[in-house]
Amino acid sequence: MELKDIQALMQEFEDSDTRELEIIDGTFHLYLSKNRQSRTTKTADEAKVLPEKKETTAPVEKENCVEIKAPLVGTVYLQPKPDADSYVKVGDSVKKGDVVCVIEAMKMMTEIKSDYTGVITEIHVSNEELVEVEQPLFTIMEENSND
Repeated sequence: MELKDIQALMQEFEDSDTRELEIIDGTFHLYLSKNRQSRTTKTADEAKVLPEKKETTAPVEKENCVEIKAPLVGTVYLQPKPDADSYVKVGDSVKKGDVVCVIEAMKMMTEIKSDYTGVITEIHVSNEELVEVEQPLFTIMEENSND
């Protein structure tokens, strides 16, 4: 199965009401699930008492901000190796084509590159977090291209 076919299948799955899908064909095995897995389990009472904590940053002009979104479901890696520095941090300048993270899906590593030139203003995911298709990964304040 070609990568484009898998991505198309994943998008159709995402748009459907189906919760889980498993395909086994010889050595090819694909398992998709919309059931969210949480690393920490909260009881119903804890969820009511402790509101979800959101990170806030300084206000940014929203008109120049764009998001880099996950093109596929998988595990996001914000650094090339466990002991290495992150690909990007808040405040870093990126150019179109720069690698900002990697997503692993079915033992395949896919480099996620910026489609924009600008400054990283927010990182929406944690290292090794499971991400969904179209989930925002980064916010970038685009530079004006008056070249």
